[in-house]
Amino acid sequence: MNEQPERVEQFQAEINSMKVKASGAENESRLLILGIVLAVAGLALAIVGGVQVGGAADALDQQSFLATGSFLGIALIIAGAALFVRYSLARYLRFWLVRLVYESRANTDRIVEAIDRAAHGPE
Repeated sequence: MNEQPERVEQFQAEINSMKVKASGAENESRLLILGIVLAVAGLALAIVGGVQVGGAADALDQQSFLATGSFLGIALIIAGAALFVRYSLARYLRFWLVRLVYESRANTDRIVEAIDRAAHGPE
């Protein structure tokens, strides 16, 4: 089992040789938080717009409150939810891909070890 650290180093060297620019985790976290903030702000704005519409007697005031409060709030909710879902899925799929690669390499190591044992016979 001395091959494990060697395999890890080989894997890291392969990743480094690809010269893939990794996305910053800070930006991803910020955009995830921004999505949550937008959704909460949109919800608050939609509620405030709905309350103002209910309190206005004039139809023109109701329409203006509805346009500025409720519709803008709904747009913010949709944008915030889209950001949240996008970056949550990206984080999950990245974890899933790394796990898949790790398990694939472990299975390959087990297969190679079994082939070596079969080729050399019982010792």
